[in-house]
Amino acid sequence: MQKKIQILREITPLTSADCFTIFSRTKTEFDFPIHYHEEFELNFIKNAKGAKRVVGDHVEEIGEYELVLLGPNLQHTWSTHKCTSTDITEVTIQFHKDLFDEKFLRRNQLSFIRTMLENSLRGILFSYETASLLSYRILRLNRKDGFDSLFELMSILNELSTSRHTRILSNSTFNNIEHIAYNSRRIERVMEYLNEHFHKSISLGEVASLTNMAESAFSRFFKTRTGMTFIDSLTEIRLGHASRMLIDTTKSVSEIAYETGFNNISNFNRIFKKKKGCTPKEFKKSYSSEERLFF
Repeated sequence: MQKKIQILREITPLTSADCFTIFSRTKTEFDFPIHYHEEFELNFIKNAKGAKRVVGDHVEEIGEYELVLLGPNLQHTWSTHKCTSTDITEVTIQFHKDLFDEKFLRRNQLSFIRTMLENSLRGILFSYETASLLSYRILRLNRKDGFDSLFELMSILNELSTSRHTRILSNSTFNNIEHIAYNSRRIERVMEYLNEHFHKSISLGEVASLTNMAESAFSRFFKTRTGMTFIDSLTEIRLGHASRMLIDTTKSVSEIAYETGFNNISNFNRIFKKKKGCTPKEFKKSYSSEERLFF
């Protein structure tokens, strides 16, 4: 009988008296299990090509440079996987959720940082070029003290917030992110409907009728507002729920496939691998191989 996977809740050493904490180390392997914590985390890694990154329901091998921003309570880890380097450099910066006060973030000059922090709830991967460009400043951050260190961190975050080449890693459905602004009541109504009925067969005409639009007009409208087609958006929602069930339940892959709206197991396996780069069983293994009890 399969066990339900449980994820480590890390209690970080960041105290309420500090704005942030930083860990800089050289190592030969990654050995920390999948975990989550209340703090934001900026993680820089160098010389670890072939290591595996797990962020939410995202799994991927990394390159020579790695720079990822993680929001609070987002499950993550890096594992050695295929990495053969014995000279891995890793810098981890953790800062409080309220380092940037919500009222402060609403100021116009902070709009880019505000958007970045919101997106980090799903994990943000910055480009190789950005990681390489900021590596010198990140590696030297622990040499600064007091206000200078805080000012430098905020300056780095500002640079990252205006970076053009980023990728959001995890599925919003997997991370239970309910409030995503689409600036359209019609789109929000459609997304609510998809999240409530994803386990059923849903047609384009069915959701178009919710907006009182013709199917062709709705398709164009939906793609413009969300950046995705209706089918791709529905598939992402289903995969998010499926990924969460693979971790949180002991149900079989076939049971999960049918309960999340996929018409057969082979179709589910094919789409899952195409979108996530691994099979459902391999995804579950990425978590179960790092199984730990909650703190």
